[in-house]
Amino acid sequence: MKLGIQAVLWIASLFFAYKIYDSVSGPIRFNKVKNQRYSKVINRMKDIRTAQIAHKDVKGVYANNFDSLVKFIDEGIFTLTEKRDSSYMEYDRTYRIDMLREVIVVDTLGYVPVKDSLFNDTDKFRNMAFIPIEGVEDSTFQIKAEVINKNGYRVPVFEVKIAKNVILFDQDEDFIKQENETVSVDGVNGPEIILGSLTNVSTNGNWPTIFDSNN
Repeated sequence: MKLGIQAVLWIASLFFAYKIYDSVSGPIRFNKVKNQRYSKVINRMKDIRTAQIAHKDVKGVYANNFDSLVKFIDEGIFTLTEKRDSSYMEYDRTYRIDMLREVIVVDTLGYVPVKDSLFNDTDKFRNMAFIPIEGVEDSTFQIKAEVINKNGYRVPVFEVKIAKNVILFDQDEDFIKQENETVSVDGVNGPEIILGSLTNVSTNGNWPTIFDSNN
């Protein structure tokens, strides 16, 4: 009888010791997984930002879907130009004399494929739409582009986002709930990772600068 009670107490003590250990190590494991996955997602979003900025530079607007963006990277061409100051004499009818006119001349130096310039002739841009996390590789980022009125000017904007729930799909629900409610200067605030904005002129992400130093 005594041995039975001792065995029960021993098992109970092990159980409580495990619960205490898990309460400490659980958040540590979650944060490690979260940061690793966020880094992968944010690095891919940086590629998307690079592609979108190039798309706007060439076409004047951002791409509204990944098919258009990938096609642009695959087939697009950058025109290499050089600006230089120049001048010439022109007869002025008002003053009836030749006057010096100063102008800026734009010379075309050549052309270069967009994918060679931005992605070193690799094909990684073809997977830009997909979440780079094992288990959700078939999930895609949400992308949208518009032209908004900002202080009387028509300005192109875009937004790319993904829910944290998708990235952390296999993690503890309580930890995910806490993460979705994050409000911190060193965290990714809110329930989504977001690049750009449909209401403000911005190509920034809602992640802290620590992720911008990661490659």
